[in-house]
Amino acid sequence: MNILVTGGTGLIGRHLVPRLLSLGHTVTVVTRDPEKARSRLDQRVNIWKGLSDVQDVDAFDAVINLAGEPIADKRWTAAQKQRLCQSRWQITQRLVTLIKSSDNPPSVLISGSATGYYGDLGEVLVTEDEPPHNEFTHKLCAKWEQIASQAQSDKTRVCLLRTGVVFAPQGGILAKMLPLFRMGLGGPLGTGRQYMAWIHIDDMVNGILWLLDNALQGPFNMVSPYPVRNEQFTHTLGHVLSRPAFIRAPATAIKLLMGESAVLVLGGQRALPKRLEESGFGFRWFDLEEALHDVVR
Repeated sequence: MNILVTGGTGLIGRHLVPRLLSLGHTVTVVTRDPEKARSRLDQRVNIWKGLSDVQDVDAFDAVINLAGEPIADKRWTAAQKQRLCQSRWQITQRLVTLIKSSDNPPSVLISGSATGYYGDLGEVLVTEDEPPHNEFTHKLCAKWEQIASQAQSDKTRVCLLRTGVVFAPQGGILAKMLPLFRMGLGGPLGTGRQYMAWIHIDDMVNGILWLLDNALQGPFNMVSPYPVRNEQFTHTLGHVLSRPAFIRAPATAIKLLMGESAVLVLGGQRALPKRLEESGFGFRWFDLEEALHDVVR
C-alpha cells in the first residue's frame, strides 16, 4: 500500500513507520521540519513539508493521521489550549478536504484521538459507547473526531484511535517518570485511586495495522484490556526498577504545578478495548509488570 502519515516523528509514528516499511508499504510522512524528519526516519521514507501545495490524495491507499502538539508538556493557558486544538483540528480538516477532493480517495483514514474524549469518569467501565464527561479534553477530542468523520463515504472508511497512555522506550510518560523513579523518588499521585488506561507501543502499532487491514470503522479504545490504578502502576514501576516508590505527591501540589492540566494525572478512564477485541484483535501485552519490564529494558 501507498500510505500517507502525519505525526511520523512522534512517539507512535517513530515505531509505526518502520513497521510499515518492513511490511513492504510505501510511506510518505508530512512534517513541519523535513530536516529533523530525515535525521529520524529511514531513508526510504518520502518526506513532504506540509500539505499546502497538495491538490488531492489519489495516489494513496491509506492515510494515518497522528499529528498533534503534546498535551502534557505545558500548562494549559488559553494560548496553549488553542495550540493543542489547532495542531489537531487544522491538519485533520486539511486531510479531509483532500480526501473529499480526490477522484479515487484512500480506502481508509485512521485518525488520532485519545481516551481523554471521555473526560474523567472515575470508577465507570468505559467502552466506546460510554457518554463522556464534558471537559476540555473531551471538547478537544470530540471536535477532532467530528472533523475526521467527515471523510467517511462509500469509498473511505474512518477509524478513530482513542489512545490511552502509551508505554514506549525513549519517550512518552515513562521518559518523564523514569529519572525520578530510578532515584527512588517516585510514588502515587494524589489518592492513587485514579485509573490509568495504558497500552504497550507494540500493541498500539499492531492495532493500527489491524485497522488498516480489516474492514472496520468508527471509534476504538486503543488500550490494554486491564487498566490499573495509579497506585498499582507506581508500585509496579518501582518493583521493575528495584526502587522504592512510596513518596506520594499531594494533589494540591500537583494542581499548583500543573494547573488545569493536572486532570491528566489526577483523573483518568477505566477504559476497555471492547470494539478492538470484538473484531478479533489479540493483545500481546496485557500484564502491566511484563509490559514495563519490556519497555524499561
